[in-house]
Amino acid sequence: MKPINLKRLIIAILIPEIIGFSSSLLVGDIGEIYGNYTKPPLSPPGIVFPIVWIILYALMGIASYIIYEEKRGSKGSEALVFYALQLAVNFVWPIIFFKFEAYYVALVVIVVLLALVIITAIKFLGISKAAFWLLVPYIIWLIFATYLNLGVAILN
Repeated sequence: MKPINLKRLIIAILIPEIIGFSSSLLVGDIGEIYGNYTKPPLSPPGIVFPIVWIILYALMGIASYIIYEEKRGSKGSEALVFYALQLAVNFVWPIIFFKFEAYYVALVVIVVLLALVIITAIKFLGISKAAFWLLVPYIIWLIFATYLNLGVAILN
């Protein structure tokens, strides 16, 4: 097993964390906006979201670090391209949902995001099982978030 390059690992974790934080800055007070929605059953309190996303972004970063370190030629590069694409879509979704309140457009975007994350996870699996498993909680959360998005769209 290779030694961990702490600098690269920290950078890999910071990239999704900064992207998520930047997106939330553009939206404004997500907690207040979320609090004003009529929400579907099983909707968690607003405080859950930043905690979950901080953890998910860290797991994504660790997974990307593993793939980057493995560097199995074009396989690794292709996997990281899909990783970058899903990060870009992840950045856009809260802006569409919370800032513009375009709930049905956001629903399409989150379904695209879920598809990209599944593709990314499959590509990661071909390189590292650990990297794949680090993305599984993200996939599960996105399925739940898709349900919440649909519920908010219908109820609001």
